[in-house]
Amino acid sequence: MRDLAWDGCPNVRDLGGLPTPLSARGQTAYGRIARGPRRELLTDAGWRDARRWGLRSIVDLRCPHEVGARDDDPAVGPGASAAITVVNAPTEDQEHPEFREVCFPILDSPAYWRHNWRILPELELRALEAIATAPSGVLVHCSAGRDRTGMVSALLLSNAGVAPADVAADYAASVRAMAGTAAHAPSPDRQASWGPDEVARWIARTAPIVEEVAVDPDAAFDAIGAGRELRGRLRGMLVDGCRRRSPSGPARR
Repeated sequence: MRDLAWDGCPNVRDLGGLPTPLSARGQTAYGRIARGPRRELLTDAGWRDARRWGLRSIVDLRCPHEVGARDDDPAVGPGASAAITVVNAPTEDQEHPEFREVCFPILDSPAYWRHNWRILPELELRALEAIATAPSGVLVHCSAGRDRTGMVSALLLSNAGVAPADVAADYAASVRAMAGTAAHAPSPDRQASWGPDEVARWIARTAPIVEEVAVDPDAAFDAIGAGRELRGRLRGMLVDGCRRRSPSGPARR
């Protein structure tokens, strides 16, 4: 039920349906936030699929120069995305010297996440604020829906009390979905040529990194400068009847 069949778009997934002790229902809520790749991949039928899911808003994590249709994207009617709010909230400044030096070699790995919010916390904060204020039924996306979207999704899920192993599994699902597909960012993507063996080795290497982030989401939010009110709003988007959070935070490994 979490995988969303939006025509033209691989790797679209609802952040609902994951176990959390913070919810009266015992799981994150469906139909609130979805994650995926660049929206220009959607066909007319895909936009209709998205609307049936309840799409009302989009938070695009890409840099401005990445936004827009390409020659091999599907042609869609002028009203395909009508009345859907789109906010561009990039998490990267690719001209920033330290970001380029530290993060460029590892942009396809969750190893860069902590560097991103250390070097550019104001961009991460702006993206989280955009999600918190977006009309419910929001798609959060970047290019492949794997790295920047994976970073933000890990924060959203761990903040909602999802266990670190489940957060890592959500990241791994996007690695599997996009491996062996054409690159969706302007820059090269080595995972575009990967097969099952390379994917399995990569997930084994990176799952501990994702879990380490998800064990202590408050440390990430502190580094970003996201206050309790923002954390609560984001949590409320995924958690119904939010139970009081214990001082130790979400489930630990």
